Amino acid sequence: MVRVSVKGVVIVGGKVLLLKNERDEWELPGGKLEPDEAPEDCCRREILEETGLQVTVKDLIDAWLYRVAPEGNVLILTYGCEFAGGADITISDEHSDGRWFGFDALSRENMPDGYRRSIERWRAAVL
Repeated sequence: MVRVSVKGVVIVGGKVLLLKNERDEWELPGGKLEPDEAPEDCCRREILEETGLQVTVKDLIDAWLYRVAPEGNVLILTYGCEFAGGADITISDEHSDGRWFGFDALSRENMPDGYRRSIERWRAAVL
């Protein structure tokens, strides 16, 4: 069975929001799609839960299969998002860190290539 995770690319001031997960990887905020939940609603809810930030979910920008052993395969749906409000990032207990990264720093960070591609697609669309 393939799980579905919905992620959001949030760019503010030329920087993208990333969170550090339990695998010591940087990832986009987002999470598991719940039964009967629209992907856009999942993206908005998960970003708020994980960061305390409010976003407006815009366009679906990417879909890719992430092979996470031993958990299995996860279909990642990535949406471009606009920042809509909130104060400083408030990281949930699901992550150990969260920060805004300049685009030039992304190549040095530990993250799946699918996230890099999603970030570049949204960056090209909005900047």
